[in-house]
Amino acid sequence: MSAANTAHSVVEPSLNSKRIAGTIVVLYALITLIPLVWIFLTSIKSPPDSISYPPKIVFTPSLEGYCNLFTTRTRQTPDYIASLPAPVGTCDEVTRKRNMVIAGPSNFLPRFVNSLVIAFGSTFLAVFLGTLAAYGFSRFRVPLADDLLFFILSTRMMPPIAVAIPIYLMYRELGLSDTALGMILLYTAVNVSLAVWLLKGFIDEIPREYEEAAMIDGYTRLQAFRKVVLPQATTGIAATAIFCLIFAWNEYAFAALLTSGEAQTAPPFIPTIIGEGGQDWPAVAAGTTIFLIPILVFTILLRKQLLRGITFGAVRK
Repeated sequence: MSAANTAHSVVEPSLNSKRIAGTIVVLYALITLIPLVWIFLTSIKSPPDSISYPPKIVFTPSLEGYCNLFTTRTRQTPDYIASLPAPVGTCDEVTRKRNMVIAGPSNFLPRFVNSLVIAFGSTFLAVFLGTLAAYGFSRFRVPLADDLLFFILSTRMMPPIAVAIPIYLMYRELGLSDTALGMILLYTAVNVSLAVWLLKGFIDEIPREYEEAAMIDGYTRLQAFRKVVLPQATTGIAATAIFCLIFAWNEYAFAALLTSGEAQTAPPFIPTIIGEGGQDWPAVAAGTTIFLIPILVFTILLRKQLLRGITFGAVRK
């Protein structure tokens, strides 16, 4: 066998190595799923079962946590509850068993909608602006490009507490406190640095010759960017969108400082759910479970692009 063939030969891992690697991956996946499973189990426990010690593994499922999450309740006398007509729905029945009646909807659903609007809105803007900036840095001669890229990245290095007070004062003067627009602009400013750095790497991997050939055929620079570069950068855009969305979806510090009512998102609201006698842990767990669903669905839908995006350019000839 020649030296060239030897250099290009691939050594297949043994069967035992594959089994060990597979076992490690499965164990790691199971360990990481334990907190999520425990949160879900807590959401379908009754309040006494949720705080029992030792923790109950076998219990009677209850929807009380979800009912408490979506409703507000008031305590009434047994005589008043007995005078009411038959309960309508599961939540009404569960609530009356606690000698309470439903007074109206809770604030969870508006807070959840705020999270959707702010997170997805800021993600779209960050990826849109990041794509344009990354294309400019990748294809044109930008003065002090390295310094500018480092400055852009440095804005992501600052801890939120370092800029919390200046941003709070600025937002109060501009009337952006407790507004969805203010939170979208803030999260966009934080995420655009990540978007620029990630997308520049993806666009650098796309050969310039493709655009040059398109422009020779009569395309403008914008048309070549839209019809040649963007389709090939789809995997990078998807991966960047997921990372930006995860930050905006989970962000707590700015949301707790800058919002309190109209624009408050779910992360600072869920821990404040209080029941009789203290924290309503089933309702908190129910809110957390529902809060995980959009980001989980979004990641699953883009999982192929995410995997390709992470490994893009990793293997070169």
